[in-house]
Amino acid sequence: MKVSVGKLRMPTDLVDQLRQKRFTPLAVTIEHGLRAGELPTHHKDPFDRLLVAQAQLESLTIVTRDPQIALYDVETVAA
Repeated sequence: MKVSVGKLRMPTDLVDQLRQKRFTPLAVTIEHGLRAGELPTHHKDPFDRLLVAQAQLESLTIVTRDPQIALYDVETVAA
């Protein structure tokens, strides 16, 4: 979705690259959705709030350039 609106560039072989680097997919769960719905709307993009919820519940770090993400209780690394 981010690629289609011009907010993200992605290599055409992304899936292959992720497999080669042994990335593990993270499914969206009901708990992730519920947490995302409970978050304050510091960020207007519901997809980004879902990423914050996943990071909170799974103890993950978000790699981002978006300063709004840092307003949430989540670890970030600048992209």
